[in-house]
Amino acid sequence: MELPPGPRYILRLIPTFAVPSLAVYFALTLLQLLGLCNLSLWFIVPAVLLAKPILLLWNIHYGKWVVRRAAASFGAVVPPVVQEWSVFTIKEIAATTKTGHPCNKMLEFEEKYGHVFQLELFNNVALATTEPEHIKAILATQFESFDKGPMFIDQMSSLLGTGVFNADGEMWKFHRAMTRPFFTRERISDFEIYHRNCDITLRVAKQRLNEGLSVDFQDLVSRFTLDAATEFLFGNNVGSLLAGIPYPPSHESRTSRSFYDHPSTAFVKAFVQGQVQSAMRLNYGAEWPLSEFWADEVKPARNVMDQFIEPLMEKALARRQQEIDGAIESKAEEETLLGHLVNHTQDTVILKDELANLLVAGRDTTGSLLTFSMYMLTQHPDIEKRLRAEIFDTVGPAGSPTYEHMRQMKYVRAFLNEVLRLYPPVPADFRCSNKATTLPAARPGQKPIYVPVNTPTLYVTMNMQRRTDLWGPDALEFDPDRFLDERLQKYLIPNPFILSPFNAGPRICLGQQFAYHEATFFLVRLLQNFTGFALDDSVNIAPPADWASGIGRKATEKIFPLSHLTLYVNGGLWVQMKELPGA
Repeated sequence: MELPPGPRYILRLIPTFAVPSLAVYFALTLLQLLGLCNLSLWFIVPAVLLAKPILLLWNIHYGKWVVRRAAASFGAVVPPVVQEWSVFTIKEIAATTKTGHPCNKMLEFEEKYGHVFQLELFNNVALATTEPEHIKAILATQFESFDKGPMFIDQMSSLLGTGVFNADGEMWKFHRAMTRPFFTRERISDFEIYHRNCDITLRVAKQRLNEGLSVDFQDLVSRFTLDAATEFLFGNNVGSLLAGIPYPPSHESRTSRSFYDHPSTAFVKAFVQGQVQSAMRLNYGAEWPLSEFWADEVKPARNVMDQFIEPLMEKALARRQQEIDGAIESKAEEETLLGHLVNHTQDTVILKDELANLLVAGRDTTGSLLTFSMYMLTQHPDIEKRLRAEIFDTVGPAGSPTYEHMRQMKYVRAFLNEVLRLYPPVPADFRCSNKATTLPAARPGQKPIYVPVNTPTLYVTMNMQRRTDLWGPDALEFDPDRFLDERLQKYLIPNPFILSPFNAGPRICLGQQFAYHEATFFLVRLLQNFTGFALDDSVNIAPPADWASGIGRKATEKIFPLSHLTLYVNGGLWVQMKELPGA
């Protein structure tokens, strides 16, 4: 029987506390036996009990001295340390996951301490940065010096296992080698998946709008991306769109029993719960087991996901064996990613973990992009008209886009890039140094930043992509033209790492073209069918009043964005749309 996280964590700590105490006890006992001292029990007991805390304080102060000396030997500097107690820092960062503007706490620290600083979180010291040169080093030029790290892998293991997003070293290389060939092809079948699921999505939206009610666009596109992802990965569509979509809270009673009973509903609920709880672990660092002391709160969600994955995996493995035995004809090209994967490994744990990882990416990242694309359409009717003009000129008022159409629609691509800039699906990400190293100086005349071994390093993409010194004085404005006019040459081309929604370097997202194609396809079909996009303020949850006064944020959102592993709108994005004549 596997121990719960809390007791398992405590057992791991016992040696680190017991050894110093035992060492002090035996040392004092030896001194007494040798007649060198005569100590009372009142002295021995406190000395034994305080051995570890005293050693810990010594290690902290001695460690800082060692780091300063090591930094000097590298010709580097140590970034400033946030002067706030660990307990308060962790509490406030954890609260941000539920109520705060994504990365706003990091922005407060940034405005006080600069674009790179250190956070002391109990026994851990983490580094945070929004410098493009640092992100370039972490993801590309010094890639070998940074891993996901043991702490992140431990935090995510219940949900992601040993999948590609939660692996380092040879296991990561194995996953990349398995999946890369499948994502390098341009397959007509991908567009067939988009077309089939997009048509169902738009039909469901029209049915709800015809009832005179608004649509939760976030829920709608999350179902679209989930159905498309499961069809792409497994060749078996989970059919979440067939379950229907939720009604606004004031009409919740009209939601049918079949909606709650549909197999996809339990899958989606578990899928989201697993990510939310996994994100909470990130806030607590290595001490996360203490927040789930008696039970792993992610594992039940992953078990529900596996109940869907396992039968499909077993079917794919059985088919492969039939092809080997000659019972059925082998296909020249695998139609699904699962069919591709079983030809490279038959390890069921590896297969399940990889598929769970890709489901997170396939559903949530593209769903987030489309959700915030809709939000921008509600705020910028002029941009909507310009997008539709390009779509009609390139694709026409009906029909589906092709690869060639997508290459021609420059403004559509610029629009999606601008959404990714202001609302990156992954607002922040982690790496961990596997050796002592430095991050390059961000400006001429500055010294590099020293990074000790095993330092968790957080790069805050969302804040970096809103910096006015990197993007110009209009950085907080939504303007797709910045990817088409002179600002592209001035800001982006000299340093492409100031836009990194899909990561970069060796860990660059293999499915980024699939995501771009899927989002573009949906956007084209949406604008061929609908216009007059508007928020339903009677349903949407307004952001907290104190956001607008948040330090440096200038938060102007009319919605309530939050982040677990990916960015989403709290309470959903409820919108009204009008059908285009003849659509």
